[in-house]
Amino acid sequence: MLMGVVAGLMGLALGVFGMLAFSASERARRRTIDVREPALPDGSAEVLSVVGKAFIVMDIVDGVVRASPGAYAYGLVRGHTVVHQELVDLAQRVRRDGVIEERDLVLPRGALPGAATPGEPGAGAGTVATGGAGGVGPGTMVVQVRVAPLGEEYILLLADDRTEIARTEAVRNDFVANVSHELKTPVGAISLLAEALEASPDDEVAVRRFASRMITESARLAALVQDIIELSRLQSKDLGQAGTEVDMNAVITEAVDRSRLPALSKNINLAVGPAIPAPVYGDRSQLVTALRNLIDNAVRYSPENTQVGVGLQVSDGVVSVSVSDQGDGMSPEDQERVFERFYRVDSARSRHTGGTGLGLSIVKHIVGNHGGEVTLWSAPRTGSTFTVRLPKLTEVTNDGGPDLPAAVEPRPNPRSYRA
Repeated sequence: MLMGVVAGLMGLALGVFGMLAFSASERARRRTIDVREPALPDGSAEVLSVVGKAFIVMDIVDGVVRASPGAYAYGLVRGHTVVHQELVDLAQRVRRDGVIEERDLVLPRGALPGAATPGEPGAGAGTVATGGAGGVGPGTMVVQVRVAPLGEEYILLLADDRTEIARTEAVRNDFVANVSHELKTPVGAISLLAEALEASPDDEVAVRRFASRMITESARLAALVQDIIELSRLQSKDLGQAGTEVDMNAVITEAVDRSRLPALSKNINLAVGPAIPAPVYGDRSQLVTALRNLIDNAVRYSPENTQVGVGLQVSDGVVSVSVSDQGDGMSPEDQERVFERFYRVDSARSRHTGGTGLGLSIVKHIVGNHGGEVTLWSAPRTGSTFTVRLPKLTEVTNDGGPDLPAAVEPRPNPRSYRA
């Protein structure tokens, strides 16, 4: 009996001791794993909320403590990881040296880590060269990055998407280079022809031949300068202030009349479709210029004794004007680039016909200024059809009340179109 009581007391003591030991172990374990939540320096969260740029806050192991929605939208952060190794390298360098760094980087847009092809922008340290943005392709973006220490534990990375600015700079540089080259050709030709005239004053046949060439080169130079002036004027005009209601039937009539002389010289028939109500909002002179460029382009590249058609349609709140020719057509590669400034499908033929390489670029610019789009359908040995699509202008009424100001109908989603 006594032995049973002693054994029970010993068991109870061991149980109590075990419980006490377990409780002490749990308290020790909780103390061991109790890691405080990352806390930014006082006031930094408020500043970051109004900074106006995408930001990333990185800890000492390069993990993302906090990031703005813009950082995720740019594809700089995925989960709690910085996607691009270039940004991680910058953060590590700033953490090591304590010196603020600022760079312009060309990074793949939304690519998975390591997905960039070697040699492509973003595959390595894609720093943009000063004064240019070459290599900024459709799958890449230019990001201006500023990296600085934030307190004692964190690194702050500020990012600003500069892709459009870089592309605009690249286009401007290319435009200046191309203009210089294009102007040099007719100016040089006129200079040589003038020297030839001076050297043969008594040769009437030679004088007439050289004078005729000078007239041709002068006309080409004048056309190029006029196109450059037109582009400059388009970029400075505000359609929101200068626009009015424009009847596209009148625009087509004027554009066709201006193109009749070159069409007659090649015996090309300009066939115009029936007139229908088609009001748009914009600048009449600009729209006439766009349509005339398309018609002149069709006439220039059409064989003699053929037809150029101009048609007008209105559907789903969109006014469409199509210009079709029976020329040689274009390859898919040429169709992708035909709206670029100074691009010519056939450079030798363009020089012979007097093309400047700016006509279709002007068309695209004008149509874009009017909230529309210009599309192209073409096939080799079949011909080409350029279609200008603009928002239709409609009168909005107030249930029997006075007419409200004219409004532009919303443009539907772009779709492929063939006249």
